[in-house]
Amino acid sequence: MRDALQGLRRFDEFSQSLGIAPNMLTRRLNTLVEEGLLERRRYSERPPRYEYVPTAIGEDFKIVIMAFIAWGNRHYAPEGESLQIVDTQTQHPIEVVMMDAVAGNVVPIEQCTVKAGPAASAGMLERLALLADRQLEDA
Repeated sequence: MRDALQGLRRFDEFSQSLGIAPNMLTRRLNTLVEEGLLERRRYSERPPRYEYVPTAIGEDFKIVIMAFIAWGNRHYAPEGESLQIVDTQTQHPIEVVMMDAVAGNVVPIEQCTVKAGPAASAGMLERLALLADRQLEDA
């Protein structure tokens, strides 16, 4: 997904970038297609050739990739970042942050939590209640 979100589309491009066996790459691409993150499109009839293009679901996965990059830079790059997240227009560094969807202000990660949504199952409600009880015990 990382490579697809950075513009690679063809099997040979992925193969060169990842350096993995063709059968493993085929399995990975097929799984990403089956899960709806990539769409397989034919770009050549003779011979039949395909490209792999991120779907809307795949494009939404970009935030997850960016969060992993930021996390890796923070915790596993003592010699310096090998990748930086930047604004494409200004080239200024970007931070992955949590934002209050109503007020629009940045919320420190320590202040973030999860709560049951409108479609939460009984099992999820039970799990969240158990976690809330634990937090009260620890307080």
